[in-house]
Amino acid sequence: MPHHHISVDHGHSICDKPGCSHNRWHPLIEPALRIAPGDTVEIETRDSLDGQIRPGMKAGEMVDVVLDRAHVLTGPVFVEGAEPGDLLVVDILEIATPDYGFTALFPGLGLLQDRYPGPFLLHWELGPDHATCDDLPGIRIPAAPFMGVMGLAPSLARLRAVNRREADIAGRALVLPPETNFAVPPDPAIAGEAWRTVAAHETGGNMDVRQLVAGSTLYLPVEVPGALFSVGDAHFAQGDGESCGTAIETSATITARFGLIKGEAARRRQQSPSYRCAASETPGIGAAGWFATTGLPIDPAGAVGPIDATLAARNAAAAMVDALVIERGLTPEQAYCLFSVAGDLRISSIVNTPHALVSALLPQSIFTP
Repeated sequence: MPHHHISVDHGHSICDKPGCSHNRWHPLIEPALRIAPGDTVEIETRDSLDGQIRPGMKAGEMVDVVLDRAHVLTGPVFVEGAEPGDLLVVDILEIATPDYGFTALFPGLGLLQDRYPGPFLLHWELGPDHATCDDLPGIRIPAAPFMGVMGLAPSLARLRAVNRREADIAGRALVLPPETNFAVPPDPAIAGEAWRTVAAHETGGNMDVRQLVAGSTLYLPVEVPGALFSVGDAHFAQGDGESCGTAIETSATITARFGLIKGEAARRRQQSPSYRCAASETPGIGAAGWFATTGLPIDPAGAVGPIDATLAARNAAAAMVDALVIERGLTPEQAYCLFSVAGDLRISSIVNTPHALVSALLPQSIFTP
């Protein structure tokens, strides 16, 4: 199958030379590449803040960092034949990182922002197997690189509905509405209604699912022709939740193979990302690894529960029950009980306002041939 490459110019901000980079979600953003199902793509990405944090930088200099430039994404990738109702399959083959990363505290961000508002900054030296930091002697963080943001463009109907539901909670939660300043592309017709990249949504986005390392597969419901996949926000390592608002942030090159399952999102009634990943640190899982669904804090009426991990967990578990009913032929009650005795709930993101994201994981080794 054909192999493609998308490169980025790390020497310039995307505000000056965007090239194949953007920092908003909108279905009218022009594709950077067109591919066929089965093709592989090597995608270079910038760090989430577009190079604004530099080696040796002091925390006091962070006052000049423009958060509205985050997150810098590479894409979109147009997949021929993809139509609404399909599932896009993203097989993650490799994620390569450079030798530098950072972790930062920004005022207003993080689970404990009231206690530790920042600014604060750690610089990491990244090796093939672990990361070290001069300010944290005696500590080595194992390498587990993944992409914090992976997703598809929403339909215009979805985009506008989400903008309305987020506007409804703007007075009681931190919501980042559409913003034209520092938007790429800067076209007001796009930037004036495009999603910012801080939150995850039904088509993916800033999910921060640390299990999506090389060897994992992501399934995304398609809402627009071509799917329009974009990726960015590379992390060398992260704990579940990304509690302080940043992980070990870095740039990366991801190599992925793209596939398409026609009509599968519609057949499964799937309205959020799902994934398969390799066995983790949990004993007894076996080589079959995990299948996982995800949930956002959206209630049945379509309203947002800001950073409501319980509501997100309910939706993740409900999506797992639906998947087991369709894929394994179980009754809903059987599926619900099975998940209770064998599944895990993981907080993938607890800081990407206004949406917490919870993953429901089920080990595949429990199913006999």
